[in-house]
Amino acid sequence: MDAKVGRRDFIKGGAAAATGAAVFGGPHRAWASGKKLRLGFIGVGNRGGQLLAPCLGMEDIEVTALCDVYKPHLEKWRKDVGGAVFRTGDFREVLKRADVDAVVIATPDHWHALQTILACDAGKDVYVEKPLSQTIVEGRRMVEAARRNNRVVQVGTQRRSSSVYPKLAEFIASGGIGKVTIAKCSRAANMFPEGIGNAPDSDPPAELDWDMWLGPRAWRPYNVNIAPYKFRWWKDYSSQMGNWGVHYFDVIRWVLGETAPVSVSAHGGRYVLSDSRTIPDTLEAIFEFASGRLMTFAQYEACSGSDQARGEIELRGALGTVYAGDDGFEVVPGKGGQFDKWENKIEPQKIKIDSGGDLTALHLRNFIECIRTRARPTADVEEGQRSTTFCHLGNIALETRSRLDWDPEAERVTNNDAANALLEYEYREPWRLG
Repeated sequence: MDAKVGRRDFIKGGAAAATGAAVFGGPHRAWASGKKLRLGFIGVGNRGGQLLAPCLGMEDIEVTALCDVYKPHLEKWRKDVGGAVFRTGDFREVLKRADVDAVVIATPDHWHALQTILACDAGKDVYVEKPLSQTIVEGRRMVEAARRNNRVVQVGTQRRSSSVYPKLAEFIASGGIGKVTIAKCSRAANMFPEGIGNAPDSDPPAELDWDMWLGPRAWRPYNVNIAPYKFRWWKDYSSQMGNWGVHYFDVIRWVLGETAPVSVSAHGGRYVLSDSRTIPDTLEAIFEFASGRLMTFAQYEACSGSDQARGEIELRGALGTVYAGDDGFEVVPGKGGQFDKWENKIEPQKIKIDSGGDLTALHLRNFIECIRTRARPTADVEEGQRSTTFCHLGNIALETRSRLDWDPEAERVTNNDAANALLEYEYREPWRLG
């Protein structure tokens, strides 16, 4: 199959024959006929398997296609899915199938954009893992594809399906800790001394289609420290800001009612580890909002300890501080400072909240129900674009060693041409973004 597939050619080809496509606003074909919703999974390795497993226990779901460029992943899940499930190493074969109503994409980050756009153009609804994209321009094209095709696109920031954060948002909006001026989050995993290790380039395993794994990224020799999982530490394919930071950015801007930063700076580097990574082992990024507050993200992979006392996120307000996690949130009162009375400004609270169950399963259920109702999902593609933008801007600020002024409407840096050049990259032939 020719890899050089543009949007028009793809639709004109096998995708147009896919009778599973539905018109936005009406019921999905599979639901309307009372049949099971038929899912195809693109990428069934680490995270893909975690998404596939709960679907096997859902009575209204049928897994009809599996795709992965690494054959052992396909074989593992073939046994679990059972039957004569379709298997391929080329995602385009999944998108052509009439027995696939929607796809779940859990490939490396640099593949998310092309696969999502082509899936939308093929009339498929999409669940795509976080981070939404590898660049800001890719993310905007993904939103455009979802809208022009009237597709449901859910992004895998599963905390959007938690019961904790809507209640926290209400508490913050009610003035529970006064105006929040500082929001903090971090990822700490001391990888000293070996990190991801070092390994020479080599021939890829016979079971891996390395050319397809690279896809639109520049050709390079295979290295065991890239695939199948350690790509998270290589900036061409991912980042820890994108891997972990996006979860926290998403909930922080959600509970604070923020959309985008107006200014971003970052500091860090490879200060300790001498492994083969191309991202920092130590990083701190600062995001400034027009509303008058800062958000910080810290990545500590060369030392121990978190950047906040407890929980996943920390919100500091004029009256107190909130620490929030998957089981609720704790309110720690602020005390009077200089020129003020030394007393608590509010009462302490510990608010326990049942998150509702396994967040991955809940997030998938929300996606499935939105396919049926044609409503926007809890982590709609536009929300994913906004949250993922923080990750990219933090990485770009570090790459250019500069403070970036950001126009969230135009999605452009206003003070640094070199930074704007990093909002996208040139795809390797024959792939193109479209």
